[in-house]
Amino acid sequence: MLIKTFGSAVYGVEAITITIEVNWLNQSGKDMMIVGLPDNAVKESLQRIESAFKTIGYDVPRTKVVVNLAPADMRKSGTAFDLPIALGILGASEQLKNSGALEKYVIMGELSLDGEIRPIKGALPIAIQARKEGFTGLFVPIENAREAGMVNNLKVYGASHIKDVIRFFEKNETGIAETVINTREEFFNAQYDFELDFAEVKGQENIKRALEIAAAGGHNAILIGPPGAGKTMLAKRLPTILPPLSLQEALETTKIHSVAGKMPENATLVAKRPFRSPHHTISDVALVGGGGIPQPGEISLAHNGVLFLDELPEFKRTVLEVMRQPMEERRVTISRAKIAVDFPASFMLIASMNPCPCGFYNHPERNCTCPPGAVQKYLNKISGPLLDRIDLHVEVTPVAFSELSAMKAQEDSSHIRDRVIQAREIQEKRYSQHPGTYCNAQMSSKMLKEICVISAAGASLLKAAMEKLNLSARAYDRILKVSRTVADLAQSENILPEHLAEAIQYRSLDREGWAG
Repeated sequence: MLIKTFGSAVYGVEAITITIEVNWLNQSGKDMMIVGLPDNAVKESLQRIESAFKTIGYDVPRTKVVVNLAPADMRKSGTAFDLPIALGILGASEQLKNSGALEKYVIMGELSLDGEIRPIKGALPIAIQARKEGFTGLFVPIENAREAGMVNNLKVYGASHIKDVIRFFEKNETGIAETVINTREEFFNAQYDFELDFAEVKGQENIKRALEIAAAGGHNAILIGPPGAGKTMLAKRLPTILPPLSLQEALETTKIHSVAGKMPENATLVAKRPFRSPHHTISDVALVGGGGIPQPGEISLAHNGVLFLDELPEFKRTVLEVMRQPMEERRVTISRAKIAVDFPASFMLIASMNPCPCGFYNHPERNCTCPPGAVQKYLNKISGPLLDRIDLHVEVTPVAFSELSAMKAQEDSSHIRDRVIQAREIQEKRYSQHPGTYCNAQMSSKMLKEICVISAAGASLLKAAMEKLNLSARAYDRILKVSRTVADLAQSENILPEHLAEAIQYRSLDREGWAG
């Protein structure tokens, strides 16, 4: 008897429906075989299924059974096909009543030896594809049910054991409660639930201001300062002042985390902007994504959020260089012999570094012990093209004891976030006729000439600054973009000289002779 069940394979951040054809040939020969380019994990499912059948009291067919995973020319991987294959075998051997209903559902789950169903990756894209193709419902492990339940117009059932799924079909599709999630309510309730806040940061008002500008314009930033000055503490609080995710952005972000298996148990949508902070020993593949079956890297897991690279010069140069193209295109393409996968990678880069190997160059109280030329050599670990993509260079100085011990209340993240949101709304209107551009940091050179028009006084100030501070040519465009953001925060239609003056001070590393 031939039975068809349906599963799903995830490639990139999209799912493809897989038809699982099980045919019980009722003839002598090899007991069971799987065809259709399965990997070892899929082939091993037969042993897990056999053990689960014996545990729950079902017979294992001793005649020839062929399982085909179609389309047969596409590589299948992972353990999530265990459950649909098991149900197909039960249906083909006529041990499952109402097996005709199997074709109305997409079924995914890994089986343990006693029949329990274990979590899978990619439940959200699988649910989206199942709804698109008109399936009645979706069976997933109970740990993934809330994630898949975000998709409306699709019945989602969470199962903890294969016996629950078998009973569902034998009782004419009843017996398991449908998972119903109020997507909007859960999403909006979790958006502002932060553990960190800028109110906890004493002093550092100029750094807070720089991060507010970075958040308002989507600018990349680098924090330069001695150990213990608060660089990491400040960077970790940046997501608390970014505009909240839209529902569409949350879906995009959740799909990536779901595919990578980074969703917490019983989670729904990713409601807050991601903050990813990989260690400096990370490989280039782990950062941008890759593998035999391409998986998203850290830059994609930071999509719509923040990628924080602590101690930037300690990262391998090859790792940093592979970020250059994704930073410009806001996506990364992983190409293999038989497949090319696109992963979104629209993130804000925030980096931190010591000014020199010993950490105390330009320190107000301690002397730098580095030999001559060591400071410049240390800074040269960061290539010019990468530095060119960072808009704000912010010098972080240690906080004085008087500021640390003061009881003065600090401005909290919610007030800063309100100003950032107002500035982003201005930019949203400004770029409404420019698809793919959402904030000032994404302006092209052509748009820069149209939008960042400065007065004669402003041009004179900028010329004097570039000559006096020996700013490099690359600083020019960056200063204009940042000054546009400063003007937006001030609710100013035009870029005024004071806006340019504030933007100029954020180009420390462009000053010739900065490192001696």
